[in-house]
Amino acid sequence: MTQVLTDRYFVLTGGPGSGKTTLLEALSAAGHAVAPEAGRGIIRHQMAISGPALPWKDPALFGELMLVWEMRSHEAARDETGPVFFDRGVPDVIGYLRLTGLPVPPHAEEAAKSFRYNRTVFILPPWPEIFRQDSERRQDLAEAERTYEAMVETHTACGYRLVEVPRAPVEDRLTFVLGQIQESSAAKQA
Repeated sequence: MTQVLTDRYFVLTGGPGSGKTTLLEALSAAGHAVAPEAGRGIIRHQMAISGPALPWKDPALFGELMLVWEMRSHEAARDETGPVFFDRGVPDVIGYLRLTGLPVPPHAEEAAKSFRYNRTVFILPPWPEIFRQDSERRQDLAEAERTYEAMVETHTACGYRLVEVPRAPVEDRLTFVLGQIQESSAAKQA
């Protein structure tokens, strides 16, 4: 596949339980296109069918399904106009594999090179006060913090510039993200 680079695709990343989904819901409510997180969707579907592709059963298979999901989300976003916000992206799959001690296959590295996003990636830091476990999020806070660090390393290595979203009410986070996008757009036009 030829390299696809689009400035209108924005990734939100970080550890689990840092408020990504809530922020994505606010972006959607404000009229922006969003792509849901692969991990939760796959877990939900696999649990519904007693499937094997669960991170606690077969983490490598889970990673493969996440990669396919992220690539499909990237392609589906082409039909959208304006900014599209992704709850994680292709580099997150590489971060997941590294975090779990699995090898990163060459095709995953190739996907990270081919399926590109805006150079600015929004990262949400660990936030112990809002972190909660549930049937799909089995990680504890320590693993959420390790995930955050893995995402910092992976996205940086993939050539992205990380912008940390402040721990604040969702309305403030929404204003912050949209303000960063406006500033970046204005700087390119100047």
